[in-house]
Amino acid sequence: MKKFLLILISIASITAYSQTANTTVVTNLSAEDFKKLSSADKNGVIIDLRTSDEITNKGFIKGSIQLDWLAKDNETQVEKLDKNKTYYIYCAAGGRSGDCAEFMEKHKFKRVFNLEKGFSGWAAKGMPIEKK
Repeated sequence: MKKFLLILISIASITAYSQTANTTVVTNLSAEDFKKLSSADKNGVIIDLRTSDEITNKGFIKGSIQLDWLAKDNETQVEKLDKNKTYYIYCAAGGRSGDCAEFMEKHKFKRVFNLEKGFSGWAAKGMPIEKK
C-alpha cells in the first residue's frame, strides 16, 4: 500500500510539473504499476500497439484499444488522439511502445505511461489477459 501511495504521489508531482512546464512526461511502468494505475484512471486510454494477429493469438489487456504501430498510417492515427488525455501504451516487448512514446513526446502529449517489457512481461507476471 505504501508503494502504491508513493507511486501516486510521484505521478501527481510529475503531472503537476508537466502541466506547468508544458512538457510531455513519459513514464515506464512495471506490469504491476501499469495495472494499478490504468485500473484506477477512469479517463485514461490503454492502447495496444500490436498487430491484429498478435492480439488474436496472444490476447490483450482488458479495456485496451488497438492502434497498430506497424501500420503505414500509425503516426497519423496517433496525431488524431487528444494530447491532453493520459495514455497507457504497450506492445509485445517494449520496442514499438518505446518508439510510440518518443513520437508522442515530440508531439507534446501530456502524459504517457509505457508498459516495461510489453505484453510478454505482463503475461509472464500472470496479469489478467482477455481473449477475442
